[in-house]
Amino acid sequence: MTDDEREERPEEDGEPDGGESPGEDPTEIRDLGFGSRVADQTRTRLMNPDGSFNVERRGLPRFASVSLYGYLHRIEWWQFYVLLAAAYVAANLLFGGAYLLAGPDAVTGIGDGPLGQRFLQAFFFSVQTMTTVGYGVMAPANVVANALVTVEALLGLGGFAVVAAVVFARLARPRSDVEFSDCAVIAPYGEGRGFELRVVNRRREELVQVQAEIVYAHLEPRGDGVTRTFHRLELERDRIAFFPLHWTVVHPIDADSPLYGMTEADMEAEDGEFLVQVSALDEAHSDQVLRRTSYKADEIRWGARFRDIFDRSDEGVLGIDVNRIHDTEPVDTTAAARG
Repeated sequence: MTDDEREERPEEDGEPDGGESPGEDPTEIRDLGFGSRVADQTRTRLMNPDGSFNVERRGLPRFASVSLYGYLHRIEWWQFYVLLAAAYVAANLLFGGAYLLAGPDAVTGIGDGPLGQRFLQAFFFSVQTMTTVGYGVMAPANVVANALVTVEALLGLGGFAVVAAVVFARLARPRSDVEFSDCAVIAPYGEGRGFELRVVNRRREELVQVQAEIVYAHLEPRGDGVTRTFHRLELERDRIAFFPLHWTVVHPIDADSPLYGMTEADMEAEDGEFLVQVSALDEAHSDQVLRRTSYKADEIRWGARFRDIFDRSDEGVLGIDVNRIHDTEPVDTTAAARG
């Protein structure tokens, strides 16, 4: 194992940095960065299926850990535009009310009709001011209204500049749609068994230089208690050059595997969890994308295999049905070896 494959452990409780444990098992990783206390004491999953880590940081000021810029990057496009439209309408409602409160003669062109009609006219005057679109019908007529126009014009210019920057950043950022199967399987593989999961790229943008890594986390008795240990699982193939279809990631369960001889009850008893990370190069953006997920013991299907998802078009072109990525079928494992 090369040095760049080793996981580094941050200093904790006065202990020096460490990579893999000095024990006999070369696949064992001392820590993934969760810290020994979190790893040993938590009884919930370390990583959520969406790839987020299941830990909390408390004691920070109310909004110290909130990044609006980061949030606007992460949300879906429809959420971004709904939020943008809501902020736009709210700002114009606020300034429209302010123009109305500035007095009946604050804005020329607003008649003496009912309050609702005058508020609607003030709202549309705010829209024209914020977007610098003027039709010559309404105009500020006193000092208060001109002051409001000055503030709104400044906020409008700055706000649209920020929105343009966020939209450009979202467009320039690679956003992969790599989907994992919602379960993993323990299926016959070779002369024994294998741990398998399936992954597919749902976007038309091509991914290249795809790499996968699986770490098995579980509780292990040590001394007078238990500790959570991490094992990097050796894969049948840990990287592929191209990703045009789907990829079934396989860990052969041989005599060197930490899963060797394990039963379903054993995995549940030791609170097993598989932490999966897939990285790739987005060809369109020439940038790296990362996706993570995890599988707990109850999300592993024993004695099953993934169904075939290949199909052929009328023109004879071979392809896959990505909607069948999660489909499995039972399989006879009586002939499988002990692993």
